[in-house]
Amino acid sequence: MQYRTLGGTGIKVSPYALGAMMFGAIGNPDHDDCIKIIHAALDAGINVIDTADAYARGESEEIVGKALKGRRDDIVVATKAHIPMGDDPNMQGNSRRWITRAIEDSLRRLGTDYIDVYQMHRPDPSTDVEETLSVLTDLMRAGKIRAIGSSSTPAHEIVQAQWVAERRGLQRFRTEQPPYSILNRGIERDVLPVCQQYGVGTLVWSPMAQGLLTGRYRKGQVADTRRATTGFKHLSDERRLDAVERLIVLAEEAGIKMTHLAVAFAITHPGVTSAIIGPRTMDHLHDLLAGAETTLTDEILDQIDAVVPPGTDIGTLDMAYDPPAIQQAALRRRLPAARSAACPAHGNGPR
Repeated sequence: MQYRTLGGTGIKVSPYALGAMMFGAIGNPDHDDCIKIIHAALDAGINVIDTADAYARGESEEIVGKALKGRRDDIVVATKAHIPMGDDPNMQGNSRRWITRAIEDSLRRLGTDYIDVYQMHRPDPSTDVEETLSVLTDLMRAGKIRAIGSSSTPAHEIVQAQWVAERRGLQRFRTEQPPYSILNRGIERDVLPVCQQYGVGTLVWSPMAQGLLTGRYRKGQVADTRRATTGFKHLSDERRLDAVERLIVLAEEAGIKMTHLAVAFAITHPGVTSAIIGPRTMDHLHDLLAGAETTLTDEILDQIDAVVPPGTDIGTLDMAYDPPAIQQAALRRRLPAARSAACPAHGNGPR
């Protein structure tokens, strides 16, 4: 593989990153099989593993930790914190209090004394970004982190974090992990240009659009009704399914498998460093690796643009981040004067 530099970190990474979300109870509960998949990915030249404390409540990190034994120096380990890890309201978010504990838990599960890339899984409107950068800076100085990053962060918040870091003399986010696929191209408008401007590397997630771009889900014949009705509403989104049908024809005419087309598209953008692939089985991994050398011509990219215009999202991912301004109606509706006087301020509310 042709390795790329992860933003301004100097760390060299493969254009495919191995996502570990499907390792553990949520996907593949066989630890030995997951370890074999990890080792096969490393043997093929992939050198980045992306996981998170929340994946299978720490089980994913434990599996990655087992796979690290004897091969730690070969792997760029990226993990994340933010998602709730218990009923205690302080066992979540981007506060100094939680991050200080969360990283120790991740280090223990991973069986290592440092993390290459430590990322905030989602923005935290309840915590000042200076607070977050301050604790991450301390952890870097303590040698527990090599680089820090964010995930699913709006462009204006990426800029804000860069400014705060510069003005306060803190370490700055060197990576961003946004969703990106043929069906979800919104980050081409602002997030990717901002990351390029500030030298922020990107590890994009869900290049398969949560499975839609595998070709297994067709209009009128959803392959897995359970997924389509329990937390995976995007699988029954007619707009997305219509686009998939057109992309399937495009891929067939080009002689390219849908999975290969999807990942090749994601890593073609100059603002993308690596695309995270999340195989659940060895067969899934082998299929994806078979397309590692796939390149898309300008003609094919123009045809993709005709299906999904640049900078456009067709529907949304079920796991996409919505900021408070979208989640809370009160933050996007001007109140009449009488009601405004009675309710002068709006907090962040429950998350």
